[in-house]
Amino acid sequence: MFEQVFKNIDDILHKDAGCSSELDYTEQTSWMLFLKYLDDFEYEKSLQTELENSDYQYIIDAQHRWGVWAAPKDTQGNFDHNNALTGDDLMDYVDGELFP
Repeated sequence: MFEQVFKNIDDILHKDAGCSSELDYTEQTSWMLFLKYLDDFEYEKSLQTELENSDYQYIIDAQHRWGVWAAPKDTQGNFDHNNALTGDDLMDYVDGELFP
């Protein structure tokens, strides 16, 4: 399942102008996967500290957390299509903020 998703992403990135090999975008892909992993890890840690009646100090600031820019949620916990970055907004954020 994930193998096909990564292959699709790889194909799209490889066709991007200026990419001659996988090495041109491996760093960015690795960073994106790390940010997703870190967001999940920190969410679990925050739940754990909440159960222990203490506060969790996030490593990544609020605006760069995966759940804010890549997969925002509405008040019911569903994907928020109205606030999700897409198209040019997403590209501007990734190029200007995430990978300046």
